[in-house]
Amino acid sequence: MSKLITIAVDAMSGDLGPEVAVPASLEMLRSRDELRLILVGDAETVRRHCGRLGKESARVEIHHADQVVSMEDTPSEALRRKKRSSMRVAVDLVHSGEARACVSAGNTGALMATGRLVLKMLPGIDRPAILAGLPTMQGVCYMLDLGANPVCTPTHLLQFAVMGSVIASINGVENPVIGLLNNGEEDIKGIETVQAANALLSDSHLNYQGFVEPNDVFKHGADVVVCDGFTGNISLKTMEGSADFVYRQMQSYFRNGWFTRAYSLACWPFLRAIKKRLDPNRHNGAALVGLNGIVIKSHGYSNEVGWQQAIHLAMREVEKGLNERIQGLWSNMAA
Repeated sequence: MSKLITIAVDAMSGDLGPEVAVPASLEMLRSRDELRLILVGDAETVRRHCGRLGKESARVEIHHADQVVSMEDTPSEALRRKKRSSMRVAVDLVHSGEARACVSAGNTGALMATGRLVLKMLPGIDRPAILAGLPTMQGVCYMLDLGANPVCTPTHLLQFAVMGSVIASINGVENPVIGLLNNGEEDIKGIETVQAANALLSDSHLNYQGFVEPNDVFKHGADVVVCDGFTGNISLKTMEGSADFVYRQMQSYFRNGWFTRAYSLACWPFLRAIKKRLDPNRHNGAALVGLNGIVIKSHGYSNEVGWQQAIHLAMREVEKGLNERIQGLWSNMAA
């Protein structure tokens, strides 16, 4: 057996908590022989959702934590008053080296603040960023920042490009194309910060192609799209809302009369394939890149498929040496 990869799971997090997080984690454990799990949370509750463990019991540890960070907790409250929370303990396990990465579906702001306090930043990187892979017409586009940094400097955006380029590379994209999100492709477009970042990226050794507009993201205008957290978060939520709107409109249409109902049966294989491709659970897991440790944020509403995808993402970043690659690329650029 290859060396085990230990992942700490914040089992109390997410809308459904341990009811979904624990079974999903254990199912992932059964499918990956190299995975070891530390399930963090109220020990009695976690144990109750584990059921009967077979041979996998040797690769599961339950780590008790008697507090939970709620979605209503502010980051400062989580840091000051929830030091024994399942989220904090999971991050602490990464810091101590007992786990190689952690996964949580909890409060994003609290998770980012906890990660930054406990793990600190990678050398040379000023700010962490939230990165996620978005489905496009030609694969996946990696976009960051999606909410961690509402205001960024040009240097921050350059650092995001470096981290996004590495993420794309470890996911099989050779020489990733970088684009800077803007309100137009013309050189004269964009606010001062974006213009300055464009100049830095143009002088870098990255495969930078220039500005991309929001409507180009799903057309796969670039492998990596860089933006500040305010713009990125609004863009992401707009995309999610648009996809949900289109799907609901299609549902409404196909329920309108016997003819369209019959037509929907003929179209069902196609509709099911589209729904599966756009299912956010199949693209679940946002990397909090830039931290000196691997932290994956799962959607709060993740089902078992979503949880498994987030754990898979954590494992891949460990296996591919994400942070070592980021440090190497940034050091070469800074030299």
